[in-house]
Amino acid sequence: MTTRATPWEQIAEPRSDYNVRRISDTTGIPLYWGKDAVGQRLFIIELEGDHAYQYRRDVTRLNGIRVDLRNGENDKQQRLVLTLSRNVDSDLFLGLCETLKSSLASVVDSAVALSVTLQHLKRWKAFLAGKKARLLTTEEIRGLFAELYVLRQLYLCRLTQDEAVDAWCGADDSHQDFIFGNVAIEVKSLSGRERNSVRISSEDQLEALVDRLFLMTVRLIDMPDAETARSLNDIVALIEKELVTAEAIEQFSEKIAGCGYAALTDYDRPRFAVGGTNGYAVTDEFPKIVRSRISKGLVHVAYDIQLEVISPFACKDDEIFGRS
Repeated sequence: MTTRATPWEQIAEPRSDYNVRRISDTTGIPLYWGKDAVGQRLFIIELEGDHAYQYRRDVTRLNGIRVDLRNGENDKQQRLVLTLSRNVDSDLFLGLCETLKSSLASVVDSAVALSVTLQHLKRWKAFLAGKKARLLTTEEIRGLFAELYVLRQLYLCRLTQDEAVDAWCGADDSHQDFIFGNVAIEVKSLSGRERNSVRISSEDQLEALVDRLFLMTVRLIDMPDAETARSLNDIVALIEKELVTAEAIEQFSEKIAGCGYAALTDYDRPRFAVGGTNGYAVTDEFPKIVRSRISKGLVHVAYDIQLEVISPFACKDDEIFGRS
């Protein structure tokens, strides 16, 4: 991971306590970058009033990030202090702090600011416990965006919200991205430049363990200034807003964290417009390499399929998203 310039580099290490520098481009409660006497990096939120009860009730403990509520400069102030202690990449900590800075930039009520912060930390706990506690690559962002697009289509058109979220395999070691009933869907994102082929990254992805397997391509066009385009953060927020049942909300939160997603400002870009989708029925005649038909000992097989060759297997969206 590329290490970025950070605001802590401009702060001297004190002999005791901590040094701070107020973040200037916000209009809400005071926020500070800080550094303590042993060089640890801090993010500080200054609160008016006594918030000990709310803090003790709702605080989340994170591995590698210490969270403390300390007394302020007078008896009417408190400070919520986040300290990067260990086991967490400094770029990720910076990402968390920048996300908090963005979320709190115009918040003037201290109780609201504490509530917003503790909610962010709760989500980060699930993210840091996952296998991908790092920034997603551009390719991973595209792949996750495409899966979330298909997830929306499923609960908007075919399944209930609970069924659709349950069908999404997320970071599970499943062969395909969605499995429900006797149907499975493998999702592939295509960029505007990728017009001729689709990449199959294992010998299991087109191995059907159900009656009907579909390959679905989602063409994503990076359009940063288009009003209809969405970032990864946008589509996650949209799904969270649309889900209504507690079960679906909780399961989606767990799965999106397991995929290595946290609400970082890094994911405000790129912004995608969906240029189209194509579904293909993966039948016995569909060109593919599958585990059950290759020589013993061959593993980690990856290959490209020409879209022109599989055009005879194209199917209508209703076959995938229509109610059965």
